Amino acid sequence: MCTLEKRGQLFLLTLTGDGEHRLNPTLLDTIRSAIARIRSDPSSSPQSVLITTSEGKFFSNGYNLALAESDPSLRVAMDSKLRSLVADLVSLPMPTIAAVTGHASAAGFILAMSHDYVLMRRDRGFLYMSEMDIELVIPAWFVAVVRMKIGSPAARRDVMLTAEKVTAERGVEMGIVDCSYGSAAETVEGAVKLGEELVRRGVDGHVYGRMRETLLKEVLHTIGSDESASDIYSGSKL
Repeated sequence: MCTLEKRGQLFLLTLTGDGEHRLNPTLLDTIRSAIARIRSDPSSSPQSVLITTSEGKFFSNGYNLALAESDPSLRVAMDSKLRSLVADLVSLPMPTIAAVTGHASAAGFILAMSHDYVLMRRDRGFLYMSEMDIELVIPAWFVAVVRMKIGSPAARRDVMLTAEKVTAERGVEMGIVDCSYGSAAETVEGAVKLGEELVRRGVDGHVYGRMRETLLKEVLHTIGSDESASDIYSGSKL
């Protein structure tokens, strides 16, 4: 489901396979386990960097809604586990880079946005908050992530209320994507180069992580709220 590779001070976490990388409980646990391994790696230094990417045409196509429909308890489990994963990323004591090499939709969009830097291929894929199109209410904690990561009110409107399918070049214009590349390989290469540059700066990861937690305090507060997945889906078609 995912692999973790260490290249010098870079950790490369890859969602493997040609599927949609739907965020089911098992995949979310696997990603969280990889991040826990990074935290506990004795060779990890205060100047390390995490890069998250994927194989195939999807970065992540969001929650596994079919699974949630078959068992309502899994809605709560997926929501809880993604909250924990995002909190892990926010508190991780190192910079994080999402190398988006395919579609990132709904919860997959939130996963990408939970990184400090977002790089994206421009020959395929889009960022897409699909909830408006599939008639689901966007969770308040998703909104908190979007509000903190997308500065322009017009861009937030287009992402959340018109469900725009944002290409890499459009994402750069909107301030969502830091840089676009011509292919998946070039995107990962760009992420590695950015990661190496961040390592050379010698920023203390523990200080960096604490400052990020302060910057994203609203997101962490909302993640810890009492809103449940059953509340989110109660007024929807799911």
